[in-house]
Amino acid sequence: MSIDKLNWKILKCLQQNARMSNAEIGRQVGISSPAVSERIKKMEDAEIIQGYTTFVSPFEAGYQLKALITIRAFMGMLKPFLEKVKTYDEVVNCYRITGNENIVMEVVLKNQRHLESFIDQLITYGETKTQIVLSHVVKHSEIKPLK
Repeated sequence: MSIDKLNWKILKCLQQNARMSNAEIGRQVGISSPAVSERIKKMEDAEIIQGYTTFVSPFEAGYQLKALITIRAFMGMLKPFLEKVKTYDEVVNCYRITGNENIVMEVVLKNQRHLESFIDQLITYGETKTQIVLSHVVKHSEIKPLK
């Protein structure tokens, strides 16, 4: 399915506020609410829209640290790690990457002791590097049309 200009306008509205009503989207993009609903359904079916989510502030939820941790897996440990990482509650996002490291994870942690014990679990799989996140510079930026 190709994404036409009207669908991009709908996607822009949803990326700004996924709870926006179809009627409001229709007013903003110039079509009826049922037409918006039909287009959204088609984009969901085509997996262009892959879900709707709520963003929770880790700091307001009681976490004191957010960190990025990279892992350079030991020989034979990448596949076991790719299964294990799915079980860690601390991991918010995990990506398999190119370069010297194999994995980069975004994690939320209660405090420095929690970070230390989490790293202790990871070092059985490979060499780690940790960076503490100080603040967001770009947060949940929308996907825009290709030019």
